[in-house]
Amino acid sequence: MENGERKTMVEVKKNEDQCSMAEEKVIYRGWKAMPFVIGNETFEKLGAIGTLSNLLVYLTTVFNMSSVRAATIINIFNGTTNFATLIGAFVSDTYWGRFKTIACASIASLMGLVLIDFTAIFKDLHPPPCKTQDRNACKGPTGGQMAFLATGLGLLIVGAAGIRPCNFAFGADQFNPKTEAGKKGVNSFFNWYFFTFTTAQMLSLTIIVYVQSNVSWSLGFGIPAILMLMSCALFFMGSKLYVKVKASGSPMTSVAQVIVVTFKKRKLKPLEQPWLSLFAYMPPNSMNAKLPYTHQFRCVDKAAIVTPEDEKNPDGSAANPWRLCSMQQVEELKCLVRVLPIWAAALVYYVVIVQQHTYATFQALQFDRRVGKFEIPAASYYVFLMLAMTIWIPIYDRLVVPFLQRRTGIEGGITVLQRIGAGIFLSIVSMIVSAIVEERRRSIALTNPIPGIRTRGDISSMSGFWLVPQLALAGLAEAFTAIGQVEFYYKQFPENMRSIAGSLFFCGMAGSSYLSGFLIAIVHRTTEGAATGNWLPEDLNKGRLDYFYYMIAALGVVNFGYFLLIASWFQYKSTGIDTTLEVEVAEKVV
Repeated sequence: MENGERKTMVEVKKNEDQCSMAEEKVIYRGWKAMPFVIGNETFEKLGAIGTLSNLLVYLTTVFNMSSVRAATIINIFNGTTNFATLIGAFVSDTYWGRFKTIACASIASLMGLVLIDFTAIFKDLHPPPCKTQDRNACKGPTGGQMAFLATGLGLLIVGAAGIRPCNFAFGADQFNPKTEAGKKGVNSFFNWYFFTFTTAQMLSLTIIVYVQSNVSWSLGFGIPAILMLMSCALFFMGSKLYVKVKASGSPMTSVAQVIVVTFKKRKLKPLEQPWLSLFAYMPPNSMNAKLPYTHQFRCVDKAAIVTPEDEKNPDGSAANPWRLCSMQQVEELKCLVRVLPIWAAALVYYVVIVQQHTYATFQALQFDRRVGKFEIPAASYYVFLMLAMTIWIPIYDRLVVPFLQRRTGIEGGITVLQRIGAGIFLSIVSMIVSAIVEERRRSIALTNPIPGIRTRGDISSMSGFWLVPQLALAGLAEAFTAIGQVEFYYKQFPENMRSIAGSLFFCGMAGSSYLSGFLIAIVHRTTEGAATGNWLPEDLNKGRLDYFYYMIAALGVVNFGYFLLIASWFQYKSTGIDTTLEVEVAEKVV
């Protein structure tokens, strides 16, 4: 007996020494790796956004599509791209790890951008130019041309599926989470990420869009492809410096186990004091902080009720995790379920932002966009949304937050849900302003158009800068809600679900793209034979886009009321201490 105990102690000591040695091998390069990580992010965003920001105009002018068909394709593409992040997060967590996922996704994005550029370079890959104002009389794309374009867009979807859910966490992986310098480095990385993102969007919406609209589509799409090539080169150049997190298995397996076991034990009666009686096993090497029992969603507590048929291993774990789950697993599922109603509200919120991507561009085409002898590209007006967001973020962080902290005593000045709610409210105001501006633009276009200039119809003599207020309000809404969502999902999900949390943010945007496409299709079909006429025709002067905007604003008001109700019910997750992920470290570089 004594020899057995001594042998066990030796083995435990040996395992501890091995873990200590493995931990010592982890070399966090921190900011030394950031030129490669942030450089990769910057050029990737320049490449992807530079292509996609003006794709709507490309489809209507080069591929001779109707505005409704082009907007529907863009909405479906955006929705699929964002939903695909769930697959990317699953592959990253379960099989490849973040480094390999980003590497493969970057190559896929490069190939997709090259194929889209080919559709502009080679005449056989796009329809002949349209020489009439009537789009219905123009020859549309052939099946082969659409297949080639769809292949390029499909590769971009694959690229986004791997890059978007992993890039936040991969950058944060480069800093030591146990040191103060590492923690500050993570916060600075997030700030730099948003700065490079907005900068890349503004450059794309100005310089690259100008080249596409005024010089050449082939050159305008070639520049993003070259930038994406530079992104790939930078990423692989820094490969020996990176800390690479190993794939540890998908946390969704645990979620599935709780659901299955709950169903199997659905006939059991709830316990009177579940926090004392539920199966409370906690894996010793779990990266997740231990969660206390919560009284919400008590129906899933049954998954952790121990029955006589349930067996346990010598270490206390369940012998069959598909028959018995721990209270920790149950609480992790509750965290996920609690977040979903908030996510649903964010989904409806993003319908407003989608309109500023699509129909605001169509509005700009029928505004007076001239500034002296220069004409601003229609897609470039979106830069004002990003500019408002970029200006507001440091003001909010440096001035507003300290002021609110003194008033409320809350660390962030206001709670995360209050921040999201403020953005939802501003999005409603943005839609109302959009409707008022559109109503005025249409009136002037019908009574005082610019003579001798037509695109889809008569051009209003009203300046395109009247689009700035609605875009600026949308930018402020994004500064509150988008960043608030990222913080909310990051804090409220268990530690091993943070890749899923990142993908959930993009899935909300995906759902809004599909919802927007659905609303456009319904409104287009419903109003086509109505007395007021089609709200969304090719020529906005013949429609009532302002009515559509008012409808979206009304939907936003209902969503805001729903959000206030859900936010008052929401129970925040108790904070815990993060633990270090198991990592695979490259050889030390001298």
